[in-house]
Amino acid sequence: MSPTPILLLKTKSSPHDGYEDFFSAHNYTPTFIPVLEHRFHKNNLTQVRDLFSTGAFNNVPRKYGGLIFTSQRAVEGFAQMIEEEKDVKFDIPTSPPLLLYTVGPATARTLTTLRDKHLPNATIHGADTGTGENLAHFILGHYDSIYPTHKPSLLFLVGEVRRDIIPKTLMDKAIPAEKRVGVEELVVYETGVMESFEGDFADVVGRSDGAIWVVVFSPTGCEAMLRVLGLGPFAGTGSGSGSRGGAGAGTQVFVATIGPTTRDHLREKFGFEAHVCAPKPSPEGVLEGIEKFMGGI
Repeated sequence: MSPTPILLLKTKSSPHDGYEDFFSAHNYTPTFIPVLEHRFHKNNLTQVRDLFSTGAFNNVPRKYGGLIFTSQRAVEGFAQMIEEEKDVKFDIPTSPPLLLYTVGPATARTLTTLRDKHLPNATIHGADTGTGENLAHFILGHYDSIYPTHKPSLLFLVGEVRRDIIPKTLMDKAIPAEKRVGVEELVVYETGVMESFEGDFADVVGRSDGAIWVVVFSPTGCEAMLRVLGLGPFAGTGSGSGSRGGAGAGTQVFVATIGPTTRDHLREKFGFEAHVCAPKPSPEGVLEGIEKFMGGI
């Protein structure tokens, strides 16, 4: 049985990509098609630097007890700021520690490297929560155990496009006032579709045959993906139609999303229901969703 093509709509990580290693070992042929280009907001990252230099994270009482990260790009922007600011001391007291909350294992790994080098007194939590909603509920319990009375706010470093589930959950008026956690969002990057994406994706799809899987990692680029595949509002248009889109007549295309944010975006904006939503944002989670779906056909 020949390997099943799996098109990963992301930039391949360097020097190794966990998705390539994992799917190559599970009878899939992974192909990476970069979708996004990211632009960091230097002025807002400078604000983060200034918060550290003015003691917002270590004065008593603290203004912020920690930071929330739900994207790799936000961590990269934060890391870039720290690496460039050689004159700023990021000394944080050990009790209570600076809390770094994250939603997935990949982000946690990057944060761990950064923490070990620059923020040795910080602690990382939430790597196994999988979704923003799960992370928010985890934070409510964990943060209360660290700050049972006065709760400093959390700083949430975000991109321009994001869901509001975390601040809404943490500041929900239905929660007793003493249990709520204030959240301040700061946009540190914006994301756009690479000019070359649609053509590159169409070329790969057009050369495909048989069943293929397309894994979508972000709401950005969904419209171009659906247009190439001839799905959702683009059914019957372009170089193909129905579930085949621009692929050959013998090709069947299935779509998986890395999590609920992208699934909901496809559903709400384009009326398209992805075949799979990964239960966890990881290679293992994507495969679990695919195997469960294929087992039900």
